[in-house]
Amino acid sequence: MVLTLVPLPSSVTADSGTFALSPATRIVIVDGADAAASALSDLLAQRAGLRPEVTSDAPVRGDIVVRATGASDEAYRLEVGERVELIGSPAGLFYGIQTLRQLLREDAGAWSIPRVSIFDAPRFAYRGVMLDVARTFFDVATVKAFIDRASSLKFNHLHLHLTDDQGWRLHIDSRPLLTEKASGTSVLGRPGGFYTKDDFREIIAYAAARHMVVVPEIDLPGHTHAIGLAYPEIVEVPVMNDMLLAQSESLGQPLPVAGEPYQGWGVGHSSVRIREESTWEFLRDVLREVAEITPGPYLHVGGDECLGTPQADFDAFVERITALTAEVGKTPVAWHEAGSAVVAEGTVGQFWGSDIPTDEHAEHARRFADRGGSVILSPSTRAYLDMKYTPEFPLGLSWAAVIDLETAYSWEPDTIVPGLDPSAVLGVEGPLWAETLETLDDIDQLFFPRAAALAEIAWSPASAKDWNSFRERVGALGEVWDGEGWGGHRPAEIDWSTP
Repeated sequence: MVLTLVPLPSSVTADSGTFALSPATRIVIVDGADAAASALSDLLAQRAGLRPEVTSDAPVRGDIVVRATGASDEAYRLEVGERVELIGSPAGLFYGIQTLRQLLREDAGAWSIPRVSIFDAPRFAYRGVMLDVARTFFDVATVKAFIDRASSLKFNHLHLHLTDDQGWRLHIDSRPLLTEKASGTSVLGRPGGFYTKDDFREIIAYAAARHMVVVPEIDLPGHTHAIGLAYPEIVEVPVMNDMLLAQSESLGQPLPVAGEPYQGWGVGHSSVRIREESTWEFLRDVLREVAEITPGPYLHVGGDECLGTPQADFDAFVERITALTAEVGKTPVAWHEAGSAVVAEGTVGQFWGSDIPTDEHAEHARRFADRGGSVILSPSTRAYLDMKYTPEFPLGLSWAAVIDLETAYSWEPDTIVPGLDPSAVLGVEGPLWAETLETLDDIDQLFFPRAAALAEIAWSPASAKDWNSFRERVGALGEVWDGEGWGGHRPAEIDWSTP
């Protein structure tokens, strides 16, 4: 029997037989595992139509025991025999429940769990996905649905790309014109929108309940055309570049015009006025307010694709913006280009270059480690969830690569950046850019199943990586996603049969 487990646990041993669920099944809470018991009860009600009694009585055969250890790690142990025993930290219990979600199976109306012994803990501390809500705005309900999907695969960070040339998506009290004037549209003229601070807090709380940390991004100093709609005095006139001009012509998209919403998706033309103190007054206001409503440790400040910005100005900006981010109490995160500058001590770099990087890109990534920081790996040729599966696929782009499922699975984080000490790899992240996305179904199409490949890279031991095993397990997992009502692409190279 194929155990439908993605990511693959650190240690798993299957036994014969199953644990049968019935109306008599109870959930027994031990040592304060109330939140996990409630989450498990909801899962069983949703998937199996059972709402077990939750009790703190002594467990007996046929019970599901949920025991909290009080540890701060993400490990858990799952034993399924005459009864089910789930033991772990609060986060570990949550991840153990996601494992049970994958193991639950129905046969002729009867639900069961295969007998199994699992010990599990993640390989990397940072396991992230990114949702671009700037190019296409997605409401709170859609972001929550995205969190549900990501957390089911044991991702623990949600990077929200909140600002870009096409729109500003978070209300800032001290700078209200940002949402009054710069949030109204999305790419290609799609509807815009923004999150109030209460909306943002709601997203953060929803993520936290699923042990996900929200990482907000204010992309700077480029990708800032939208700021100019609200505060034109701090934004440069758009600077055209050959790539932008060629892309605009080939796609029939408009070029950016100062003071007008930008509805194309070309890059590299915008910048704040780096040498003006009024710009820094603006940035202090914005970063302070974002930091105040973000309980997580990270604040992403961009730093990518500043094609029209002189290198000296860019380096001066990065040095100052990372220092300012640290000053407001957050660990700065920046795209790898920022490694050209003297970043603040401890700044985290996010590498988005090719899986065969240029010498310059590799050097920029290594400099974050040299400054006491670490690196998140998001190689665009492997981990970008918005790339097409095939050249004909109707959604996604292909500027980085065409990424089928095996390509998404078959890479090793420790070897992407030559010369980077493996201990400096904080983790991995799969960005989902939204140029071609409009709906949750569109998100699902690009997210599933490639996010499962990324999840296994982020969680499972490197020694466990095996494409043939993965393709068999992920094929069986399609039934679980269907049961949750989650869509997604079903590549022909996978046998999507019932296990």
